[in-house]
Amino acid sequence: MPDYSMFVPHVHFELIPIKNLVSNQEYQRNLSWRHVQNAAEHFDLYQINPVKVSCREGSNYVFNGQHTIEIVALVSGSRDTPVWCMIYDDLNYENEAFVFANQMKFVKPLKPYEVFMANIEAGSDKQLIIRDLVESYSLSIGQVKGYGVICAVSALEGIYDKFGYHVLDRTLRLCAGTWEGDMNSLCANFLNGVARLVKYLRGQAKGRAFQGASRRYLGQTAHPQRKRTASGFPRICRGHAGRI
Repeated sequence: MPDYSMFVPHVHFELIPIKNLVSNQEYQRNLSWRHVQNAAEHFDLYQINPVKVSCREGSNYVFNGQHTIEIVALVSGSRDTPVWCMIYDDLNYENEAFVFANQMKFVKPLKPYEVFMANIEAGSDKQLIIRDLVESYSLSIGQVKGYGVICAVSALEGIYDKFGYHVLDRTLRLCAGTWEGDMNSLCANFLNGVARLVKYLRGQAKGRAFQGASRRYLGQTAHPQRKRTASGFPRICRGHAGRI
């Protein structure tokens, strides 16, 4: 039988009270209480990962998970609360520092689109509302730019969070109706800029009012003589949100 031991960490798992764990070694980043408090306000038991611990010199040193233990302590109200620990018995201080420094080196972060679609599968209300709103204007959410495709997922969520459903609804309606799904009119900067314009005009950004405002703030790119396309927007898209 092949020996696979070199591919399996030499660890064991144990529930250890938070008060018996030692953190804040020199190689670790400073503890962010703002992060701890924010995570505690949105506490989810299923998001708690095992804490990585190095058992040496009679102490349990946390080298990955110092924020986790503080979040659990804050939510539970006690440092007697135990947490699952993944314990290494063969590390020294230098090994711990090396592991800490390189723990994120080969981690592939999730893209906004991937997070959005996972939330759709999870039945999250906000993402379902945004998707349905986008599709109601014959647009779609995707990863590859194309006619009628919105790749700027973060922009959609940001507008929804900052300005609300109705501003996002009006923003999509104006963009879809004026430029008919042209991909340049659906970029993040453009969506954010139009949303700010909608907010600035306090619900009056529609029809001729929007045409006039768009010419005033964005130039003549929405003029019918240019076939109502956004093909001339690349320069504007990069900075027009700030100009508004």
